[in-house]
Amino acid sequence: MDKVAGLKEILALDPRNSFARYGLAMELAACGEIEAALSEFSTLLSNDPNYTAAYFMAAQTLASAGRNPEAIERLKAGVACAQRTGNNHALSEMQAMLDELDR
Repeated sequence: MDKVAGLKEILALDPRNSFARYGLAMELAACGEIEAALSEFSTLLSNDPNYTAAYFMAAQTLASAGRNPEAIERLKAGVACAQRTGNNHALSEMQAMLDELDR
């Protein structure tokens, strides 16, 4: 069974499993299924707004697709999340990417 199918099986049993949803979004992004990946990131963040890594990876996915204004908005939300949760490593990574895109 491929990773996407396995992750979808997990999510069928537990739709709020943040780790599985993040994994699915990452797999879809890696396969070039940008819209499906972004949909999974959005669902994840709706269910678990403190899942900091999802903001950063969603922003990277958007930037790779040339959707910089959307990436900037996702990064701003991610910076706020990282500050709220005290995740300084994620904060510095997202701030650096934000500075790069928001010139």
